[in-house]
Amino acid sequence: MKTAFLTGITGQDGAYLAKFLLEKGYHVVGLVPRRSTVDRWRLEYLNIADHVEYKEGDLLDVSSLTRALKACKPEEVYHLGAQSFVGSSWEQPILTAQVTGMGVLHVLEAIRETDPAIKMYQASSSELYGLIQEPQQSEQTPFYPRSPYAVSKLFGYWMTKNYRESFQMFSTNGILFNHESPLRGLEFVTRKVTHAVARIAANKQKELRLGNIQAKRDWGFAGDFVEAMWLMLQQDEPDDYVIATGKTSTVEEMCKIAFDYVGLNYQDYVVIDPELYRPAEVDILLGNPEKAKRELGWTPRTKLEELIHMMVDADMQRVAKQ
Repeated sequence: MKTAFLTGITGQDGAYLAKFLLEKGYHVVGLVPRRSTVDRWRLEYLNIADHVEYKEGDLLDVSSLTRALKACKPEEVYHLGAQSFVGSSWEQPILTAQVTGMGVLHVLEAIRETDPAIKMYQASSSELYGLIQEPQQSEQTPFYPRSPYAVSKLFGYWMTKNYRESFQMFSTNGILFNHESPLRGLEFVTRKVTHAVARIAANKQKELRLGNIQAKRDWGFAGDFVEAMWLMLQQDEPDDYVIATGKTSTVEEMCKIAFDYVGLNYQDYVVIDPELYRPAEVDILLGNPEKAKRELGWTPRTKLEELIHMMVDADMQRVAKQ
C-alpha cells in the first residue's frame, strides 16, 4: 500500500484527491493546522473523513512538515495548501506570499531533509499567465502574474523546477486552470452564482451582485482534474503540465446556464457592482491541454453545463435543509 501525504486536504482539491487515492488503495495522510476546530465538511460530504489519517502541522513551520513526513513516510506528496482566493491576496499580500509562496519552499525543504526520493506534486495555477501573452496558454507561454496570489504561485512554480534541476528531485508543477465543484468555497464566483441561484429560486435572496461578468475562464470539474495530479506522479520523469478543458466562457454565460437551469432569467437578478472589480483584472484565460492528453492520457470528462447543473443541484439541497 502506497502512502500519499496531502497538504490542503480539507479544501476542494484535497477532498476530491483524497477520495480518488483511497479508491486506488492508498493510505492517505492529510496535514491539518492546529486549530480549536478543523472544518472537515468537504471530507464528510464525500464520506471519507474517517478513512484519512491526520497529522498536525503548518506550512509556515518547516519543522512540523519534516516531522510529519518522517512519521508517515509517504511515497508521494501532493502540495495543495495555500491562501487560494485571488481577491483576498490584495488585502493580505504578505500572508499570501508566506503561505502560498514560501509554503512551497518549506514543503520542498522538508522532502529534501526527509527523503529526496519522495515524489512531489505542486499545485500551480493558470493565474500565472495573468495578462496573457498568447491567445491560448501552454507550458511554453510566458507568465505575467496580475495579483499577489499569482506572484506567490510564480515563486512556488520556479522553486519546484529549481529543486528538480538542482537536487534531481521528482517535483512537478500542475498548471491547473479554473476547476470547480459543489465543494467550492462561496467566495469563488461559480459557487457564489450557484448558491445565489438556489437561494433566489427558494425566495430567500433577491439579487446577485457581481463584478466583471465579461471575464472569461476555462472552467472544468475538480473531480476530473485530481486524476491528472496523480498521473503526473506516475510518470518516469517529472515535468510540468497544463490541465484545462481548452474551452473558455464568460462569467455572464456561466450565470445564464445556472439561472436557465431553474427557469429564471439571469438579467432580472444580476447586479453589476463596481466595488467587486479587481485592481488588476485577468480578462481571459484559455488553456491548451494537448501535452497532458498526449503524455498523461488525460482528458476532461465534464462539460461546463453539467458542472454548473451539478453545483446548482447541490446548493438547492443545501438551501432546502437550512
